[in-house]
Amino acid sequence: MKIQWSPLAIDRASDIADYISLDDPLAAERWVRSLFDRVKQVKDFKESGRYVPELNRKDIKELIYGNYGIIYRIEKKGVSILTVRHFRQILPIEDIHNAWE
Repeated sequence: MKIQWSPLAIDRASDIADYISLDDPLAAERWVRSLFDRVKQVKDFKESGRYVPELNRKDIKELIYGNYGIIYRIEKKGVSILTVRHFRQILPIEDIHNAWE
């Protein structure tokens, strides 16, 4: 199964890592490694995430990673990571629709 990251998801993960690195660069590196490890779970268990409360779609799910949600779409050949967000943030629906732009 293929895991593909959208440009938006990469940008959001990078922004979060940059913020963490302001206090502790090594913690930021660990966070990124752990994020990618968590995403690997969907290779074998693509249905393992929860449904996204803001959406009414069965093909879009969310993996919990600490205080963050990893939003992904289930596709025939794999999954697409759409975005990463902190739980205190409201999920802008346009992020889901524009993840690949």
